[in-house]
Amino acid sequence: MPQFAYEGRTPAGDARRGEITAASLDAARARLRQMQIDPTTLRRKSLWSAELHLPRIGFLKPRVTNKDLVIFTRQFATMIDSGLPLVQCLEIQAQQAPNPTLREEIRVVKEAVESGSTFADALHKFPRTFDDLYQNLVAAGEMGGILDTILNRLAIQLEKTEKLRRQIRGAMTYPAIVFTVGIGVVALLLLEVVPTFESMFAEFERTLPVPTQWTIALSQWLQRYFYVVLLALLGTGVLLRTLYQQRSGRLVVDRLLLRTPAVGDLLRKTAVARFCRTLGTMISSGVPILDALDICGKTAGNLVIENAIARARDSIAEGRSIAEPLLATRVFPEMVCQMISVGEATGALDVMLGKVADFYEDEVDHAVDTLTSVMQPVIIVCLAIFVGGFAISMYLPIFTMASGIQQ
Repeated sequence: MPQFAYEGRTPAGDARRGEITAASLDAARARLRQMQIDPTTLRRKSLWSAELHLPRIGFLKPRVTNKDLVIFTRQFATMIDSGLPLVQCLEIQAQQAPNPTLREEIRVVKEAVESGSTFADALHKFPRTFDDLYQNLVAAGEMGGILDTILNRLAIQLEKTEKLRRQIRGAMTYPAIVFTVGIGVVALLLLEVVPTFESMFAEFERTLPVPTQWTIALSQWLQRYFYVVLLALLGTGVLLRTLYQQRSGRLVVDRLLLRTPAVGDLLRKTAVARFCRTLGTMISSGVPILDALDICGKTAGNLVIENAIARARDSIAEGRSIAEPLLATRVFPEMVCQMISVGEATGALDVMLGKVADFYEDEVDHAVDTLTSVMQPVIIVCLAIFVGGFAISMYLPIFTMASGIQQ
C-alpha cells in the first residue's frame, strides 16, 4: 500500500508530522481524522523519495532491551493518564521510540488496534518483546479501565526485574573477566615462555627438578594438542547449550545451580524476590490467582522453581490455600510461606507479597556484595599461587646451578 507524508495539528494545537499507510488519499485523510490530527499538508510519497526499508536478518536486527520497554511503558502510561486516545499514543510512540525494532512493532500494534483489536490482543503479535506478564496485565487494565495504573505498575515491575538482573550480572562479571584473563595468561606462559626456558635448560647436564619437568611436559602437551583443546572446549560449550535447551537437561543444570554453594543461595533469593514481586503485581491488578501463578512459573528463571510453582498451582486449583502447597515444595523458605499465609488471612496478600519482595531484594543486594567480596581474594590467591608456582619451577634449575657453582 502507498505511504503518505503528513503535517498537521492536534485539537490542543500540538504540531504532528509523520507517515501513514493507506489505500488512497481520502483513506489517509480519514485515518488522520481518527487520530484527531488536522492535516495541513498531505502528500503521497514517491517511490524515489521513500525510505528504503530492508528486512533485518536475525542477529542484525536490534533487540528490544528491558530499558527500551521501561521507557515505552512509562511514557505510554503518562500519555494515557493525560487523556490521549490509545491510537494517538501508539502513533506518537511509533515515531519517538529510539529502538527501530520497537518502532516497527508499535506501528504494527497500532494498525491492529485501528482494525478493531484490543491492545492486549495486538501485543500477542510480539511475545518476545511483550511477554505473558505484560499481555495479561494490559488485558486486566483494559477490562478494569485502569490501563494507566497497570502500565505504571508494569514499569515498576520491569525496573525491579532489571535491577535484579544487573546485580546478578555484576556479581558474575568480575570473576568471569579475571578467569578469562587468567586462562589467557596461562596459555601464553605455557606456549611462549616455557619453550624459551626449555631450550636454555637443554644445555644443562644435570637432571631438572621435578616441578620444572612437570611444567615443561605440560607445555609440550599443550603445544601438541592446542587445537584439540580448543575444539574440545567449543564442542563442550555447544553440547551444554544443546543440553540446556532440552527440558530434561535444563532441569539437571538448574538443580545443580541451586545446590552450588553461595551461587545457589543467590539464585534462590533472586527467584523468590521475582516470584513475590510478579505475583503481588498481578493480584493487585485483578489477574486471577491461577493465571498469575502460571505466569510466575514461566518467569521464574529456574526450571526447578517453575515445577514447584506448577505443583503448588495444581494444589490451589483443588481448593487449598497458597502458602501450604508452596511450603510443601521445599523450594520456598518457611518465612516466605508464613508471610503469604498471613496475607491470605488478612486479605492483603498483594501488600504482603510486596513486603516479602522488598526484603528478598535487599537480601540479594547483601548476597551479591558478600559473593563478590569473597570471590575476589580467592581468585587473586589462586592466580598468585599458579604464577608463583610457575616462576619457581622455571627458576629452580637456575638456583640449583648457581648453588652448584658456589660449591
